Amino acid sequence: MACEDYKKIKSPVKMAEMAKKIYEEFIQAEAPKEVNIDHFTKEITVKNLVEPSTSSFDVAQKRVHALMEKDSLPRFVRSEFYQEFIK
Repeated sequence: MACEDYKKIKSPVKMAEMAKKIYEEFIQAEAPKEVNIDHFTKEITVKNLVEPSTSSFDVAQKRVHALMEKDSLPRFVRSEFYQEFIK
């Protein structure tokens, strides 16, 4: 959600401010809502933030979506909680 809102920003100054917030909240080590991405993806994202653009977080966003699709969602669907919910 934060990345999608970020992509709508037109002002380079506001884009840089929002990029910093997203990085601090989701990407950096020990971030409050740190997402599970590999070191390589973090490095790419940090490099992209030197000159923020609408695509700065695309690689990280794709990695998170892929992980959710291949791991998190299937585990959730198999979970006892979900199985009880759909009954």
